[in-house]
Amino acid sequence: MKRKLIAAIGVATMFGLAACGSDSSDSKATEPTSITVWLTVDAQHNWPDVVKAADDALIAAHPGIKVNHEYYAWGDKNAKLDAVLATDKAPDVVEMGNTEMVSYMAEGAFATVDPSKFENSSTWLDGLKQSVTYNGKTYGVPYYAAARVATWRKDIAADSGVSTTPKNWTELTSDLDKIQAKEGSKFSAWYQPSRDWYAAMSFVYDAGGAIATQSGDQWTASLDTPAAIKGLTEWKDALGNYMHGDLTKDESDRYIVYGQGQSAMIYAPAWEAPSAADPQYDKTGGTLKDNLVNFVMPGPSGQNLPVFLGGSDLAVPSKSKAQDLASEWINDFTDTKAQTSLIAKGNLPNNNTQLATLAADPATAVTAEAAKSSWFVPTAPGWGTVEKANTLQDMLQNIATGKKTVEQAVKDADTAIDKVINVQN
Repeated sequence: MKRKLIAAIGVATMFGLAACGSDSSDSKATEPTSITVWLTVDAQHNWPDVVKAADDALIAAHPGIKVNHEYYAWGDKNAKLDAVLATDKAPDVVEMGNTEMVSYMAEGAFATVDPSKFENSSTWLDGLKQSVTYNGKTYGVPYYAAARVATWRKDIAADSGVSTTPKNWTELTSDLDKIQAKEGSKFSAWYQPSRDWYAAMSFVYDAGGAIATQSGDQWTASLDTPAAIKGLTEWKDALGNYMHGDLTKDESDRYIVYGQGQSAMIYAPAWEAPSAADPQYDKTGGTLKDNLVNFVMPGPSGQNLPVFLGGSDLAVPSKSKAQDLASEWINDFTDTKAQTSLIAKGNLPNNNTQLATLAADPATAVTAEAAKSSWFVPTAPGWGTVEKANTLQDMLQNIATGKKTVEQAVKDADTAIDKVINVQN
């Protein structure tokens, strides 16, 4: 499959070069009449206005152009992308998680882009800039970043005798104990899906562990170490005490579940709680909006829980037949005005200029503070394979459901990771 994909990409690149050699009249005659944009359901559900604004800007500049959208869940997107890249029907823009970029860039699946053509590129966040750069070339544009924060309902906390947000782990667990006792065993004082590996790995890094460590150019999985096991045990204990929902779920619909009113707290990207309070998801009689309070998540170590500073990038597949229009749409979708809208939805911007304004704003100060302590995935050639195999998600579900002990689960996960982490996808 890999050889076929690379061959297909190479053929597409050849044809692309040939097209670039045509004269201007030929180029104008064959100018695309539409582009296809693949985004995840986050954009569809939570900021459709930003999508529409980018569409409108492109249409205004190119009357008659049509922008087609397809939306995918995170778990489905890459399998569909891999399949379509082996054909001549590639989309023109595709959203990628920032940890997913490296293998696609290495294989030549994405076209290079000129950073100077994108607003705020000179101040892109370092973590996101690195995720779109391979061998000194730029293959994508940062879309937004997300730092996780804790959010709870102050009405439920108050009913349990808690009037302030916790400042450390001891206070947090004491407060959650009170909430759990007051609300009963069918209620989740903290709704935390087991397959949310971003949250679980924050406990690993808080304890001084890591997913994998590097020596020279080689990576070795390191979940089967005392520090990592300690962090995962603390995570497991928290789920056992406060998570009384489905222990086989991932985080994709967490904001919808939170809107149903059967949980007090979530630890999630900052946009999720406001989304839960949207009238279409709020099943509490409209009480969520005025009762949500954010705070920086404390860790068992005594420090703030380090967050995964994740985010999304936008890339143009090499086989796109409308690369210039695709890049133009991306700029419209990621310019300062668009980033301002994404900030209002609870996201972090893709650039340091706008990020600097968040700390002084009470509405975003918690998110800005949380982002100060962060971690990132191993930048190993085979990391994409690890993600696609759901190795961490399966490990965590096995731990949470009691199918495996922490010790057995991490041993098995390390074995699986070591087989692929140093192998180019």
